[in-house]
Amino acid sequence: MATIHDVAKLAGVSTSTVSRVLSRSRSVQPESARKVLAAAEELGYRYNAVARALRTHRSNTIGMLVPQISNPFFPALVEAVERRLQAESLELFLCDSQRDVEVEARRLRALVERQVDGIIISPYDFTASAPAVADLVGRIPIIQVDRRVEGSLTDWVGVDDAAGFAQVVDHLVATGRRRLAFVSSQLTNYSAHARLSAITTTLDDHGLSLAQPPLLGSFEVAWGLDAAERIDLTRVDAVVCGNDAIALGMLRGLRRAGVSVPGDVAVTGFDDISFAAISDPPLTTVSQRWDVMAGECVRLLLEPAGRGAARRVAVTPTLQVRESTPDRPDTTPEER
Repeated sequence: MATIHDVAKLAGVSTSTVSRVLSRSRSVQPESARKVLAAAEELGYRYNAVARALRTHRSNTIGMLVPQISNPFFPALVEAVERRLQAESLELFLCDSQRDVEVEARRLRALVERQVDGIIISPYDFTASAPAVADLVGRIPIIQVDRRVEGSLTDWVGVDDAAGFAQVVDHLVATGRRRLAFVSSQLTNYSAHARLSAITTTLDDHGLSLAQPPLLGSFEVAWGLDAAERIDLTRVDAVVCGNDAIALGMLRGLRRAGVSVPGDVAVTGFDDISFAAISDPPLTTVSQRWDVMAGECVRLLLEPAGRGAARRVAVTPTLQVRESTPDRPDTTPEER
């Protein structure tokens, strides 16, 4: 079996150069890297990253744990994080907690056991996920992203929900909509809490309140479909959804009921997932700027936090106005 010394001899370089090339831990002259890779291929040498991690206590790998990879928001965020990690010569180890705090705790332990150099987590439950997150504080660099647990346990990167919903409500009010309903998730996670608070605060700034009690279910299309049957169209002229998945279900549910969007009621989402621009009608939504969030996550992981308070980075989102909301005020349904 070929060894690293065999590769170095054939390539005409030092073993440390071979190690740097194969581990991608430091930059190497292109010609030297080419020789090393060619020699490794010729000899059939396979670099043992696990053995290196045991020797150096570094794996050049970051663990990431999300609550539900089937939620379209998370693949977009994961992809953005992976791109930023690649730019730092780091690899990503992705896990799904399956919306289960016990699975989440096991996944976190598994990531630590595999000697990842840091963890990026979007916790499933605002309260129940806190013990597993707290157990890692001081043991390994950890960043919470999008969602976070109760208390100031770790650094956090996410969207500025207040700024996002302020843009949504400002837009709807400017286009003549003042009787708003809110459809979102039950208050089991941070995003649900933050978004309900943001919409009520923003409405209050306009001297308004929700036209009917908030409808709280889950951040899923199926809930949007169900909630469409619970909108009181005699009282509501716009439906603000807590995420795009709910909004897409809402659009379909209203269409089934023969309700015109935005003629009878406007609909907005939050996230700007890829399906938002091609829904029928295309969805007005809040773009979360995943690339910026990913960059901040990686930056905080790589920069020592010191002994101060946990750091908070709230990224300001941007409103993407599309055909699910009217484009000008004082229009009749027939004109929209």
